[in-house]
Amino acid sequence: MACSCSAPEPKSPAPEFRRALWFALWINLAMFLVEGIASLSSGSVSLMADAIDFFGDSANYILSLAVLSMGMLWRGRAAMVKGLTMATFGVVVWARALYVLESGTTPEPMTMGVVGLVALLANVGVAIMLFRFRSGDSDMRSVWLCSRNDAIGNLAVMAAALGVFGTGTAWPDLAVAAVMGTLAITAGVSVVRHARTDIAEARNAAVEATGGTEPAAPRTR
Repeated sequence: MACSCSAPEPKSPAPEFRRALWFALWINLAMFLVEGIASLSSGSVSLMADAIDFFGDSANYILSLAVLSMGMLWRGRAAMVKGLTMATFGVVVWARALYVLESGTTPEPMTMGVVGLVALLANVGVAIMLFRFRSGDSDMRSVWLCSRNDAIGNLAVMAAALGVFGTGTAWPDLAVAAVMGTLAITAGVSVVRHARTDIAEARNAAVEATGGTEPAAPRTR
């Protein structure tokens, strides 16, 4: 499900954990493509929502890893981009759900179920891979928990597939998509609020440290 699956920001992340995050990134990108194509072919909005969630997770990993060695100001700006992107994805899901509701089309449940199962296996694999880091700092634990929660979202998509198969209507698919879209919007708003606080605090600290001048962008190695 939609959550802020950002890579952790410790000062010296373990090399094994960094490699695990890169592996998780590629899995998320691959599943975004698989579910994105499947959502278009099957007409499933919940699959689209899950595909967008995979893409959002991938973008979050990339952003977080890119600013890993930077200061709080730039990490806050990266978080702001994440939050706005998550909220936008949620709006897109809702717009698609309303379009499908208006058109009266029914998704193909078999594709939903099979692809949902593949996505579940992918997220469970990532969760198992990150399981060893669950007792680390709060950021490490959050990454593992997020993979676990994404697996719950995949179960919801599979339940929607069963509902579509049993009722012959699009309502189960639309209901799950609406929940996932709403979670994306609320999570995005929450991230933006926290990012604004972090940016403000970083700027205040920079002003105090530099006598009123905000520092330039740090150079990455």
